[in-house]
Amino acid sequence: MLEFCRNGININFTVEDDGRVRQVKLGKVGGAEETSRFFVPSEVFISGENPNDHHGAKHTGSAVSDELKYVSCTEDEKGLALILKSEKIKVVQHYEFYDDIPVVRAYCEVKNISEEALGLEYVSSVCLYGFDVDYVYLANNAWERELQWRRHTPEELGYDRITGFSTKRIAVSNTGTWSTKEFLPMGMIENSDGMIFWQIESGTSWNFEISDIGGENYLKLSGASEQENGWWKSLSPGESFTSAKSAVCFADSFDEAVAAMTEYRRKIAYSNKSDEALPVIFNDYMGCLWADPTTERMIPVIDAAARLGAEIYCMDAGWYADGTWWETVGEWKVCEKRFSGGMGEVFDYIRSKGMRPGIWLEPEVMGISCPIADRFDDSCFFMRHGKRVIDHGRYHFDFRAKAVRDFLDGVVDRLIADYGICYFKFDYNIDGGVGTEIDADSFGDGLLKHRAAFLGWIDGIYRRHPEVIIENCASGGMRMDYETLSHFSLQSLSDAEDYKPTAVIAAMSQTAVIPEQSAVWCLPKKEHSPGEVAFNIVNTMLRRMYISGEAHLLSNNSFELLREGVELYKSLRSEIPRLKPFYPMGIINFESEWVCSGFRSENYDYVCIGRFGGEDSAEINIGRDIKDIKCIYPMSAPVKTEACGDTVRIFLGENSAVVLKLSY
Repeated sequence: MLEFCRNGININFTVEDDGRVRQVKLGKVGGAEETSRFFVPSEVFISGENPNDHHGAKHTGSAVSDELKYVSCTEDEKGLALILKSEKIKVVQHYEFYDDIPVVRAYCEVKNISEEALGLEYVSSVCLYGFDVDYVYLANNAWERELQWRRHTPEELGYDRITGFSTKRIAVSNTGTWSTKEFLPMGMIENSDGMIFWQIESGTSWNFEISDIGGENYLKLSGASEQENGWWKSLSPGESFTSAKSAVCFADSFDEAVAAMTEYRRKIAYSNKSDEALPVIFNDYMGCLWADPTTERMIPVIDAAARLGAEIYCMDAGWYADGTWWETVGEWKVCEKRFSGGMGEVFDYIRSKGMRPGIWLEPEVMGISCPIADRFDDSCFFMRHGKRVIDHGRYHFDFRAKAVRDFLDGVVDRLIADYGICYFKFDYNIDGGVGTEIDADSFGDGLLKHRAAFLGWIDGIYRRHPEVIIENCASGGMRMDYETLSHFSLQSLSDAEDYKPTAVIAAMSQTAVIPEQSAVWCLPKKEHSPGEVAFNIVNTMLRRMYISGEAHLLSNNSFELLREGVELYKSLRSEIPRLKPFYPMGIINFESEWVCSGFRSENYDYVCIGRFGGEDSAEINIGRDIKDIKCIYPMSAPVKTEACGDTVRIFLGENSAVVLKLSY
């Protein structure tokens, strides 16, 4: 028996007489009572093999995985590396750990040690066996409807375990370049031992499945596969392939799981010194200029942003076009008609108001009617079946092409040199689909190679311009994953246009993105009541303050209420990278009448809470005895609270929200 324990997580393997390795346990408790030939640490499918299982669509029974034999297991301060070998492949299964956090990060490295090419069809990141499943939590995601967690019994998902074996699985996958267009690459299992919370760190295609094998439940996480995603790779002799990384957290409760995963994500998130202070950002798109900037329209908006206390002003889309631009985008030349004194004058004005200038760019695409589209040959774009891939009026660039990288390097460098740009909002509004056939073994292989080249291009910008901050936006939250967020400073959570859906999305955002990367729109409108203006601020408080809307049209009272919120945010933001999220009212969704999220420190908590309708009071469970409650925003809020032990009853008016500080 090989036994390891880190941060309360046990990893146990048995080595059979013939050298085959079986995984007995990975987790805090539980684990298989008896080993089975199916309990392989790494599941690898190779073309032409004979799977020894009645498996259907399940990724079980791989013959080559069953043939792997123990070579060694190395342990260092970073983690474990289990080394296995067959006649055809060498596998290194990696397990990494982080500073007393109950999370393991895992991935699999496969090397072809035979004398002929091997076709890879599936490579797991990590496999778990031997746990009960009482509930499964899935994170639904969609445009303007992001971060919607739902709790299901296995039976509600169609998994009725009547016999000791089933071809049924609970499977969730994504194919394409929008990694989170339907689901987030994460989920949770709840049982009597607590919570298992996982995430797959892939910005493209990914899969997870829950089912049973050898009399026990299993969970398998992976990046792209042939079956689900059109990924297949020919592995030449001596060549290696590394799977997508995945992380698994083991905790006693939902809140503990989210808090632990938050601490882990902080270890892998991209960090930029220019962004460490979490500057207040004003972006002039949503509910404001709507991608139609001109000098005359921007000046009053810039003035209002400066008076509010914004520190970055980002000019959003439209600066490059005279009118309709969707299918012509991609040349990135300034439309001089929009700026009477030139675009540089506008950015000079932004700087004169004490703000840093930013700009919107969508670098991964080129409109099918772009004036310079014919300068790029087919090798510069996604291709399938001999045709350029088109989605919603755009071609998709392939960043492996030097001509693409050189062109976009020139665009970025010119904007920085000519206009002093310090902040880029990189948007991404199409889905390139399964991938590309150019220089690839499969469409999915081309997609992964492109993705690696794109992230390398992003890193190249930082090397040339280390002070630059880059926001990740993909029609809001359509690419909200931690492969991506290890290369971008902050994440746009949604394109939702009103404070009500934004409040729900913001409340659940810390299940997927750390607060210091979570850009939440603050969208005040001139017709909003004081309570609604405050609601907009509460949505973004203790995350990333990201203001737009009609701030320049607000009444004096509403404007001062907004500015009060900005000043409070600035006084609290240094704490944000140390706060741990929790959920005093549990999971929030679009049917909820109240929204609530908490941020915990050692001696006090902040609670952001709002009411849309329903009962005029609600009870929230804090989990520790409360000494004092103070409403810190808005100071004028007519809010009433009653504390009893570790619970608080709060009374709020309809369509209003507050920030509470609770001391212990």
